[in-house]
Amino acid sequence: LLNIIITMYQNVMEIFRFFFTTCESLLHNEETMQYLRESKFDVLFTDPILMCGPILADYLSVPSVYFLRGFPCGMDSKATQCPSPPSYVPRLFLSNSDSMTFAHRVKNMLGNVLEFFYCQPLFAQFEELAYEILQKKVTATELLSRGSVWLMRYDFAFEFPRPTMPNMVFIGGINCAQKNKLSQ
Repeated sequence: LLNIIITMYQNVMEIFRFFFTTCESLLHNEETMQYLRESKFDVLFTDPILMCGPILADYLSVPSVYFLRGFPCGMDSKATQCPSPPSYVPRLFLSNSDSMTFAHRVKNMLGNVLEFFYCQPLFAQFEELAYEILQKKVTATELLSRGSVWLMRYDFAFEFPRPTMPNMVFIGGINCAQKNKLSQ
């Protein structure tokens, strides 16, 4: 389990470095930023995992609609203020179900405590970039909490049920309309 967590963490850090470089390039491109300001868009539609969308929405002072599958470290629950007690809601990578034994709940709780240590470095660079662009201190959770609507691409038919907030709309699995068969 430890090797899996370390390998996953290293991979996620590399992906987040790529996301950061891309976001930084966009936000420092004066021509593009001027175009976005002058266009006066009504809403920003983004996958918030990139963190660039929430920063840009705040910068442009427009509401944001998030389209996502899930968020590392339970940031979606924290940002929307959903109850997510670690004794009941399984944590990522631990393979627990919603029916946990006492040992599973302890393991889940330890995973929850570790999230603070391995998630902080993921979002710290975006928080610094947000400070540079917005000229105010803001945490990643605060940026995400400004999302107007969260379009969630999962379904409880395939995952465990968990608390959600009214601005979280499920658009995956059985919530999708039945499609017609393709013609021959």
